[in-house]
Order: sequence, then C-alpha cells, then structure tokens
Amino acid sequence: MSPTNVVGPSVKQTPVAFKHPLDPLTPDEITAASLAIRHYVAEKPDVKAIKFITLYLLPPPKKAVLAHLGIPTSAGGKPETPVLIVRRAESDFLDVTTGNSYNTTLSYRDSRWQVDTFEKLPEALHAQISPEELVAAEEVVRKDPVVQKLAAAVGVAPHQICCDGWTIGYDERFPKQRRVQQALAFARFSDHDNIYAHPLDFIPVVDTNTNQVIHIDFPPTYKKTPNGLTLSSSSTAPPALSDAERALAHSGRDRIHPPLPGQNFLPDLMAQDNKNLKLRDDIKPLHILQPEGVSFKMDGHELEWQNWKMHISFTQREGIALSTITYNDHGEIRPIIYRLSLAEMVVPYGAPEYPHHRKFAFDTGEYGMGTMANELSLGCDCLGQIHYLPGAYVSNNGTPAIIKNVICIHEEDSGVLWKHTDYRPGGRSQTVRRRRLVVSMVCTLANYEYIWNYHFYQDGSIEFEIRLTGILNVYVADKDETSPYGTVVAPGINAQYHQHLFSVRIDPMIDGLYNSVVESDIISLPDAPTGSPANFAGNAFISKETVLTTEVGRQFDWAKERRWKIVNSARKHHASGKNVGYSISMKGGATPMMARPDSWAAKRAAFVTNALWVCRDVEGPKGSRMWPSGKYVPQTRVEPEDSLGKWAEGKQNIEDEDILIFLTVGTTHIPRPEDWPVMPVEHLNVTLKPNSFFRANPSMDVPGTNDLKSIAAFSNNGYNNTCVENGADCCH
Repeated sequence: MSPTNVVGPSVKQTPVAFKHPLDPLTPDEITAASLAIRHYVAEKPDVKAIKFITLYLLPPPKKAVLAHLGIPTSAGGKPETPVLIVRRAESDFLDVTTGNSYNTTLSYRDSRWQVDTFEKLPEALHAQISPEELVAAEEVVRKDPVVQKLAAAVGVAPHQICCDGWTIGYDERFPKQRRVQQALAFARFSDHDNIYAHPLDFIPVVDTNTNQVIHIDFPPTYKKTPNGLTLSSSSTAPPALSDAERALAHSGRDRIHPPLPGQNFLPDLMAQDNKNLKLRDDIKPLHILQPEGVSFKMDGHELEWQNWKMHISFTQREGIALSTITYNDHGEIRPIIYRLSLAEMVVPYGAPEYPHHRKFAFDTGEYGMGTMANELSLGCDCLGQIHYLPGAYVSNNGTPAIIKNVICIHEEDSGVLWKHTDYRPGGRSQTVRRRRLVVSMVCTLANYEYIWNYHFYQDGSIEFEIRLTGILNVYVADKDETSPYGTVVAPGINAQYHQHLFSVRIDPMIDGLYNSVVESDIISLPDAPTGSPANFAGNAFISKETVLTTEVGRQFDWAKERRWKIVNSARKHHASGKNVGYSISMKGGATPMMARPDSWAAKRAAFVTNALWVCRDVEGPKGSRMWPSGKYVPQTRVEPEDSLGKWAEGKQNIEDEDILIFLTVGTTHIPRPEDWPVMPVEHLNVTLKPNSFFRANPSMDVPGTNDLKSIAAFSNNGYNNTCVENGADCCH
C-alpha cells in the first residue's frame, strides 16, 4: 500500500508549544499521538491489534529550524525569514494478529495530533525489536516444554533458564516476513547470579509475534585430532530445520553441561564465590567540587558553555543527538554542525560454525540505542555537579516509557590546555588548564555496555569518545575444547573473536550549509630524490590535497597518514589563505571489517567498507538521509536501497553542497582472560578540530589557573607550596 494522504493541504494554526523546534516528543505528546493513531486505525478493518514499536519527532526542514533560531545558512549571510513550524511525528507499529507492519506520520493541527499518512510496509521489512519483545523472548523460551527437557538433561531447572534475545541476523531457513529472534541461552543458579558464567549448549529461535519457540540449534564443537582441530559437524553451514533430536545429531556432539562455578561481579556474590576475597582498602576519597557552581547554562534542551551553544536531544534510535552546534567567535555566531549522532553500529563475530555466524547485531538499527539507555546515578556514572536530561520512548501499548536521568551533562578537568616556559634565566611561563564539557549516556545491550561521551573543548575542538565495557558474549566450551575463533577465558567458557564497528553521522554546516570535503595525503616530495636540487637532504614531504567532487566512500590510508577536512570555500582564513574548515581525526579508530567482502555481514553492513563516506543530503517528507544500513534493519539480507552504499552510487555533486559525512570507526576484540568476568573499559574516539576556522588559537583568552586547593601529597617530603603560602600565582 502506498502512503495515504489523509488530510490534504496543511492548515495554518499555532502548533504545540516548544522551546526549540528539535525538542523530542514529551511523554504527553507520545500518549496523545499514539491515541490518535489508535483512533485512526480503529476505522481500518484489516488492522486488528496494534503493538507500537517507534514514535518520535519528525524534524522540521533544516532551513526552517535555522531561520527559527536566527542562524545564517551561508558564510557572512543573514538568517532567513522564519516560517511556521508544525510539530510532526512518525511511528512504526505492528498488527500482532497478522504480523503486518505499518508506518504513519502525524502532525499537530487544530490543537490535536492528526494522522497525515498511513502505509503498510512490504512483508520483508521489520521495525526495530522493542525492549518488551526482548524480555518476552526469555519467558517464551523458559516455558517451552522442549527447552525445559533439554535444560533438565544438563541439570538446569525451568526457573533457572535465562536468555538474551537477539534479532535473527541472517538465516534463510526462516521466511523473511516472519519476525524472529535467536535466544542465546544461559542458566542462573541464584538471585542476581552472573548468567554468562553458565552458558547452555543450545540456541532456540523464537517467533516474536506468536510467542513460540519454532526451532532449536545446537552449535558444533571443535575436537583435537592428530591432524589438528576438527569441527564435530561436517560443515559450518546450517542444517535443514528439524526437531531438537535431529538438530543435536547433526551437530555431531554430545550434550555439554554448563559450567557451575560462580563468576560474579557483585561484591556480595563475589564474596560467596571466594571466601578469601578482600576488597581494596587503600583507595583514598577523591572528590570533584565546584564551589561556585557549573560554568554551563541550560534552557530546556539547549546548552551554552564557553562560547558553545547546542541542542541536546534524546532519541529512541541514536540515544543522543546533538544539533545546531554553534560557536560565538567574539560576537559572531558561527555555525559548525547541524546534527551529530551515532547513526549505526554492527558487531560481527568471527566464529564460522552455525548458528554463531548469524551473530552480527546492528545495535542501533535493530534495537534502538535510546531504548537500551541506563538511568544514571549521581556519584556513580558521573562525578561532580551534574545536570541530567530525561528521555521517553513509546512502549508496545502506546504509553511513554520514561528514563529519568538518561543524559548526563557535566564539566571535567582534562589536563593542560596549553603551556609554554621561556627557559632562559629569568624567563616566565604560562600554564592554562583544559576544561571540557561532557554530554554522555550509558547503554546496556544485553551483555555489553557502551558509554557515549561527546566532549567539547575551549579550543573549539569536538570529540566523540566511545567506551566499551560489560561482559563478553560467550558460549559453552566442551571439556578441553579450544577454538581457533575464540579464547577460553575461564574453564568451559569460550569468548569468540568479534568486532565493534560504528558509523558516526555528521551533518556539517561550517559557516553555513554548503560545504565540501578535502582529502589530504602526507607524502614525500614526488620526483625529488635525495641529493636532488629540490630535496638535497631527502627530508621533504608535503600535504597533497584533493577536493572530493561526487558522492563517494574513501579508505583510510595509514602509509599516507590520510586525513580529511570539511571546508567552506566561501570564506578564507586571513593568513593561511585556506578555506575555513574543521579537520577530522580518526586515526585511533579506523578499523577494517575482517569478514570477507561477500560475507553475510558485509552484505548487510556495507557502511563498514569505507572509513569515510560523503553524500548529498536529500530532505524528503520524512526528513534527511539518516541510516547507513537502511531505515528497517532487522532481518535484511542485502543492502537496502535507502542505505549509505546505495546513496554513494548516485554520484551527485558534493562540492559546495549540503552534504552528509559518515565516519566508520571501530575496534577488533580478541578476548583476554583479563576481560573476564567484566571487561575493563576500552575506548576509541573521533575528533573534529578547527583548521583555518579561527583567526588564531581561540583559547588564548582562557585564564591561567593556580588551584589553591592543590597541596603536597606528603607533608614530610621537604616540599613547600610557596605559591599557596605567599599568595603568588605560580602558573604565570
């Protein structure tokens, strides 16, 4: 069914009140909009019972937002005349009786939400898996009589069965239109016991709409032979669907009991596991104090700090979205980024044997990062003086699910911002410490935790930092089994090799909407060998710059120290003569996908094949180009048409245009025993730095600081803090 225009031409009236046109839907708006959808669908005889999956703000056009905020769209230009902004929303929902999926858009007119378009989605398209569906999968598995029998055979009672619901990934044995999950099974032998210490040796598949276990897989194991490791099954390919007995026989192995020892992380349970455990008692308190309060200001979702101004929003899919980011450059409000967010991620695992090969979760597109966000605790997740923002998303019944403290905003000391000492006798020095603003969120995706930190600095830099922690995804290992695709991190527990690959979406507006991307390769001076007149000592190297002109994906080149810069050709720096711009630094995060280019994972996640993508933004009735792997990700088998790789094939002009940039960063995880039972934080980052954007170092006006609260660590070390004693300022 094609989209149905329900209301005809738009009607002029005052929309629902909002402070900023990009403010997320409030809980009351979610309730009202879902009710409007129910009323509309009640007149549709072919729709029986609604299950809501998404309901979120449909953002206004960029130019309308910028005009509303008084931000110019071109370098040195004036803001455009404001136009009426109508509050709009979009929703995906299911009919649980038929399994059909629907999409609808709404607008707030005549003091109420009204449906504008209504569309039945093709059978192969599935909206995200909701948190309630993930939780329900565990109950379905726990109550299934076949699962109960299989669990009992390895010493696990029905109430001890636990599982993590995952989307099926890619499995052609199941029809595309069937909404299915794979349920990674574990046991829990006591309250709050770490389930990942007790993996079970089978993986049920659940129909999410009918709430039934429809198949059970038994992964094969590796056996040591005189010729090396041999797989117990004849192939890594999945067998035909069958009953559990035949599926086990096809695996070529016997049943494997789950490991029994506790491998806990909660202190009271750790003490039960190890009677000799003693927590460290030599850690002295460390407090972060701001006696005069914070340096940032909040007005609803809009923040101002150290010349920065931005809008901070909770979104169901991305978690955090930062928009309309500007910098006050000595009175001139200069736009830098229209929108910045994590648009997608994929976690492909490296074990080729079925059904592990279908483990490559798209955590953003298949589940929604916002729905997995933690409610943060003061003094635990964030230290110091904290401001929190709440978040809300739609639950299956249409009511809002509210996360109170979902986005954390605070300041941190971040070392030295800049320093110089005149080493000559009598010379002076200046030290300026660096303060940074942190906007953060923590999300739990079953076993893993992701910490998303957006950092803003006083020198005009922006950093997106990703921290990874949590518990490894594991599978039970047979007695004395080793795997070429994983690490046995504890007896009977195999942690498979895997990658975490992220797509960061940047909608730039460097001094306006019309930007270009310049690729720079650092190379030795060409055609100038050592001893030549142009390069006598052989030390010369240059930065070779190329403007990218058509939609494209580009590889990172380590040998050439490749880098990219977003520029505005309509404005040049007074001294360098270069176009104003921001450089992209991703050297610490550029990671290639290890799966083969024609693999199942690569077919669905084409965005990982390049470190940088640039395409034209195309704003349609439902907003901009947003999602690298398509809008509807669950159970896709090829790259959708509305995805990054397909957009780049358009080869539209991207020079001096309204463009989008997608950066692929990641890490390859070869687990260590030291990553068990909970992994210490690993982190990677992407940094945007001004390059010929400011006249000079914009942080030269940050005052030097002599912290009078800093004292000598030991009173008997002969050190006297003469700065404190004499009131002197030793940082100058």
